[in-house]
Amino acid sequence: MSNEHPSAAPSTTPGAGPRGPVDSSRVPRYAGPATFARLPRLDEVGRTDIAVVGVPFDSGVSYRPGARFGGNAIREASRLLRPYNPAQDASPFALAQVADAGDIAVNPFSIEEAVETVEAAAGELMASGTRLVTLGGDHTVALPLLRAAARRHGPVALLHFDAHLDTWDTYFGAEYTHGTPFRRAVEEGVLDTSALSHVGIRGPLYGRKDLDDDEKMGFGIVTAADVMRRGVDEVADQLRARIGDRPLYVSIDIDCLDPAHAPGTGTPEAGGMTSRELLEILRGLAGCNLVSADVVEVAPAYDHAEITAVAASHTAYELTTLMARQIAAGQGTGGTSAAAG
Repeated sequence: MSNEHPSAAPSTTPGAGPRGPVDSSRVPRYAGPATFARLPRLDEVGRTDIAVVGVPFDSGVSYRPGARFGGNAIREASRLLRPYNPAQDASPFALAQVADAGDIAVNPFSIEEAVETVEAAAGELMASGTRLVTLGGDHTVALPLLRAAARRHGPVALLHFDAHLDTWDTYFGAEYTHGTPFRRAVEEGVLDTSALSHVGIRGPLYGRKDLDDDEKMGFGIVTAADVMRRGVDEVADQLRARIGDRPLYVSIDIDCLDPAHAPGTGTPEAGGMTSRELLEILRGLAGCNLVSADVVEVAPAYDHAEITAVAASHTAYELTTLMARQIAAGQGTGGTSAAAG
């Protein structure tokens, strides 16, 4: 797999069906290159409806580093994913062309340059209507990805799964860090402030002002305790009502999960959601206009038996399935549907 992402070029074989994963009955799951879900590379298919792309960057972290290795850890864990998703009654890789677009190579010594590189590369991939599922990397990368999404779709609704608000102003005077992307996104006007939600928030804060500032930006909060008390169906209903038919960006910091389910992350907090709760809430978003998503903050150096990477791979799979179902149904804004071809 190249360190540079290939661009999403138009299909050279109109009418051809999607090219799916390697057949595990012929090639063992542990053999061959670790693309996401053993899917083809983007340069092998020539065009794609959904691109899975890595951003190996963690220069914006405030505590434990290592998320630069998260994308490839998720890819390795995704070898076990199978082509039919019974929870959504869909075969996503048959409904739409999904391909691994490799990694966006960014400068590890300049956060500002890295942000610009990610924005430009994401914009190039999205230019033909391709949806992105980005594997991080730290949460700094959400800002340039949101910029690229908003350039194509206008201000987007945001559903943000995290233990932390990530709407702080600066760290050590730095405006671009993994704790500040959504404040910057609000300031830059790339978010639809009538449809902003955090899910999974918990843990200590610096002060009450953190919550007051967040509320002024337009965010609603569903805490991890709310998910536990109210249940996933009620939470998903609330989120769908808030999102409506707006173009939706879903950003998932894996530390929204309890450390029992995701130990391999940079800033763990006790009392989080289970992986089952996260997956069920995502499945409850069926019908939303999901245009782009990320799964970030997987730090494999702290992962035990790939617990975190496995959870992240299934999370990315559910997001991909949601997008593929939407493309096949001709809903929302996205790539050229392989099913329609």
